[in-house]
Amino acid sequence: MKRTTSLALTVAGMAGGALLASSPVMAQDMYKSSIGGLYAGLNYTFMNADYTDTSEDADLGTLSGKVGVMATPFLGVEARAGFGVDDDRVAGADVSIDNFYGGYATVNLANESPVTPYAVLGFTRVESQADLGYTTISDDGSDVSYGLGVNMQFAPNLSGNLEYMRYYDKDNVTLDGLGLGVQVNF
Repeated sequence: MKRTTSLALTVAGMAGGALLASSPVMAQDMYKSSIGGLYAGLNYTFMNADYTDTSEDADLGTLSGKVGVMATPFLGVEARAGFGVDDDRVAGADVSIDNFYGGYATVNLANESPVTPYAVLGFTRVESQADLGYTTISDDGSDVSYGLGVNMQFAPNLSGNLEYMRYYDKDNVTLDGLGLGVQVNF
């Protein structure tokens, strides 16, 4: 009886030790779709500039980079900057995005799957240009930005993302974007 009790205590102690030792691994695996630490990425965004006072719109393309940090498995902070790579002609003017940049917070729905939905909120500053041929008009402004997206993990440190953002909605101009990107986690 004494030997059985001693054996049971030894097995229970070893099992408890193994459980405690694996807890960080299990916690890390639980958030595998929301890897902590630093990250960087590139996005191509199909932007639509809607001019509400003229009922015209421009379809534009931008290329942007981002750097960020996952403060927790659920909260990230990032900076983005980009420039226009595809212009459009609206009412006789060549319309383009010169550049944009901003700071954002992301709220991630960390889970056990390789897919992580997220919401993003921040501020964006946009500089745009309209070339009429004989003169060029430049404009800039900043506004609150928000959106929804999803990250899809391809490898332990590599993921892709699809994201919808409302970058700007002010002064009779609405700037929305649908972005596709790739992200590397460090």
